Amino acid sequence: MPKNENRLNRINEELKKEISNVISFELKNPNVTGLISVTKAKITPDLKYAKIYVSILNSKNIKKTMEGLKESAGFIRSQVAKTINLRITPELIFEIDDSLEYGEKIEKILKELKNEGSGVNEE
Repeated sequence: MPKNENRLNRINEELKKEISNVISFELKNPNVTGLISVTKAKITPDLKYAKIYVSILNSKNIKKTMEGLKESAGFIRSQVAKTINLRITPELIFEIDDSLEYGEKIEKILKELKNEGSGVNEE
């Protein structure tokens, strides 16, 4: 693994941790509701942009929560800049992480296939 890739991985982990802290403890946007967990951070090699993948649980309106996060990106970026020592703090781009839903869907399909094979219909 190249040196640069190791550095990017460390920065990604640090970004993930710090953004999670800011969202949990410092963000006061009323549109950001529910349990928000930062699942992944992926920074570009030039360190100018970072895609932040979030999973939102217990929220009545996920779309509104995502809009709230995007509105608050500047505040979150400024708070992260105070704790992470980078020459350029990356611009944050929030994306919904639907890997949990995808995993549940796959699990459901596998159960259905298993039940089909055994002739049992579980509901």
